[in-house]
Amino acid sequence: MNLIKLLLSYSPKNFALAVLSGILSGASATGLIILINNALSQSYSSTTTLAWLFVSLCLLRVITNFASRFFFISLLEDSTFHLQMDLVRKILASPLRQLEEIGVPRLLATFTEDIEKIADTTSILPIVLIDIAILFGCGIYVIWLSPTVFLIGLCLFILGLCSYYLLKKKAESCFQLAREQKDKLIRHFHTIIKGNKELKLNYQRCKLFLKQYFETTAVSYKDYNIRGENIFAGMISWGQILFFIVIGIFLFALPRLISINSAIISHYTLVFIYVMAPLEHVIGYLPRLSKTIVSLKNIDDLELSEPVNSQQEHSPNLLESVVSWQCLKFIGVTHEYDRKLEEKKPIIGPIDLTFYPGELVFIIGGNGSGKSTLAKLITGLYTPKSGEIYLDNNLIDSQNREWYCQQFSAIFSDFHLFYPLSSIEKKCDLDNKINFYLEKLQLDDKVKVKNGVLSNMDLSTGQRKRLALLVAYLEDRPIYLFDEWASEQDYKFKKIFYTELLPELKRRGKTILVISHDDQYFALADRIIKLEKGKVIN
Repeated sequence: MNLIKLLLSYSPKNFALAVLSGILSGASATGLIILINNALSQSYSSTTTLAWLFVSLCLLRVITNFASRFFFISLLEDSTFHLQMDLVRKILASPLRQLEEIGVPRLLATFTEDIEKIADTTSILPIVLIDIAILFGCGIYVIWLSPTVFLIGLCLFILGLCSYYLLKKKAESCFQLAREQKDKLIRHFHTIIKGNKELKLNYQRCKLFLKQYFETTAVSYKDYNIRGENIFAGMISWGQILFFIVIGIFLFALPRLISINSAIISHYTLVFIYVMAPLEHVIGYLPRLSKTIVSLKNIDDLELSEPVNSQQEHSPNLLESVVSWQCLKFIGVTHEYDRKLEEKKPIIGPIDLTFYPGELVFIIGGNGSGKSTLAKLITGLYTPKSGEIYLDNNLIDSQNREWYCQQFSAIFSDFHLFYPLSSIEKKCDLDNKINFYLEKLQLDDKVKVKNGVLSNMDLSTGQRKRLALLVAYLEDRPIYLFDEWASEQDYKFKKIFYTELLPELKRRGKTILVISHDDQYFALADRIIKLEKGKVIN
């Protein structure tokens, strides 16, 4: 991913105006040094003309400098907004299995660290652009003064550039290693937040995790960044030394080697001193640019899916649930986990199953038997490695998988409850329906509703699962899947779930798939699917 190409794609108008303003600002600055040089050599006989030119160039410099920064500020905010939205859309469009393999810490680091680095570099682009324009303009002026002297200076510049390139590659490798440590650091921080209770209850574990994992990674992150920054600091110092060496060569060595006018030497010296600040600025911004290159590469390396186009995204057919269907078939469906650290890949399947409307099906099996994986295959969240899925005569593929997913309401063991209930259409009787289900789920004393917004979601896991069930009721999809839904419920409500709520859904013609270990209720099922090591056992 190229930063310039990225910015052009987001806001070409602001980018073009910012670049044009920056070039004019650099050109006016170059014009000022040329004017000063000519004034010192008394090239102008009229001081009035000289003064007006000087004032005009100063005004042009101020106006174009402000304009360049103004347009780049708009470009900065636009690019940050679009980067965030594009990343989120790609995450939503990417397969669940891919996101699980990438991991939450890396995605969080990309959303914060990488986008922040790109935005940070965008903020300094107007200064860099103006400085580069000044260097380019002064280079043209030097060629006009003396092509021979320019060629000598160019050879010295190329030698310096080669040394810069080698050091820059070394610094970029340090920043890449630092970025990898940042992923680990966020993963450890995520562990501290999620496992805070366990760490507080075990001092030795807390001390070991803090010292051996978090602190070690934080130190590595710090050291790699320091090493990269120090390399760039050395580059700046080397550049300053090289700069004065070049001035020394022009002042003392060059007049002895070739015949050259002393006035030209004075002009060259003044130009070199003038461009020293812009050159230091450009070199000083190289660390940010290098970190941005690393960040852009990290975003590309995620290889997230492109979001659907706007027409498909807003297509009403995508959101429709089937009103009437005959059967859901799985023919030879398999799924593999791509685990690089393991010699063998665990395989789910081949699975041959058929589901019908109005069925109550229990899916059972021991831990690690593949129940949750099968649930994600059934709901379309995982793409089969091989085999076919048919909903009636519709083969489920990449073209209609989004539509297929809309046929399910599912509550997984690691469910997330959204607030507010944004996925539910606002209807005139929505509050009445919610109140009805709140009472049915024995939550009416805990939660109130107004205009579709629930008053309280700070509840126990079991109670939050009941709210998730409420949402599933309101979605009114043809197929329901519950992954260990009753595991956090008390005995009384567990009985209500199995003997009242599930049969009620069945009477409404819904197909209900229940992953459960509650064998005392297995007799309620129309049939039982047992899994063992990823295979269906008859």
